[in-house]
Amino acid sequence: MSEFNIKSPAKINLYLKILGKLNNGFHELDTSFQLINLYDDICFKKTKKGISVQCNDKNIDNHKNIVFKVANDLQKQTKNNGIEIQIKKRIPLGAGLGGGSSNAASAIVMLDKIWGLNLNRNKMLEYAKEIGADVPFFMFGKNAKATGIGEKLKYSESIDSNILIIHPEINNSTKIMFNLYDQSSKKNVQIPNFRQNSFWSIFLNSEETVKDFYYENFKEFELNLSGSGSCMFVKYNKKEEIDKLVKKIPSNWRLFFCKPLQYSPICYID
Repeated sequence: MSEFNIKSPAKINLYLKILGKLNNGFHELDTSFQLINLYDDICFKKTKKGISVQCNDKNIDNHKNIVFKVANDLQKQTKNNGIEIQIKKRIPLGAGLGGGSSNAASAIVMLDKIWGLNLNRNKMLEYAKEIGADVPFFMFGKNAKATGIGEKLKYSESIDSNILIIHPEINNSTKIMFNLYDQSSKKNVQIPNFRQNSFWSIFLNSEETVKDFYYENFKEFELNLSGSGSCMFVKYNKKEEIDKLVKKIPSNWRLFFCKPLQYSPICYID
């Protein structure tokens, strides 16, 4: 078989707390990851040589993206093997849903299988940590509570609620958000839902439209922020519970009606 396909899932952070900044420049976190059934589709085609990565999202550079880096790094451990990778993006960029990290984890596991690298699991996880803080979670493949910089993972049960993802069409840079957090001090206004995510006040103070939406709806609906933003989410059981909120969402924003996952498709790769 020369062609392999995998669905690469998104995640939400049920909560995210920044505990402090470490000496190495990274931040110590306490968070809870929940997988959801919003996927990117990735197709791998084995070739004799070369690396080709193509994506339907023109905002992604085919030769500088995280999947190309993974393929380029792992190819050094094999001979006479190439790969063609096609990515169909559905997970929005810069949204706090982990799309790039999920793609990277899928690439690590799939290339190990396709190229017969037989990589040690611990070494794969160490490499994943070098690629990005969320990549080890996606390789773990199960819902988890995480500490450290996000790499110390402990299995947790899935929530049983449906999830409405609200994407305000904002591409947030995680690096910039952490920089803003570091620059912030007690001057930040504490908002009612601050405990759910340490980035809330910074995000709202930098996005006036989102701030207006939040304050108009937070008393009636439990709005949550995923990662460093920009996606918000609401948990619900029946769609009737959120119909009123859906009608208030600006028409130029995107919505995703999702369900929780207990396991990632990565867990079913033989």
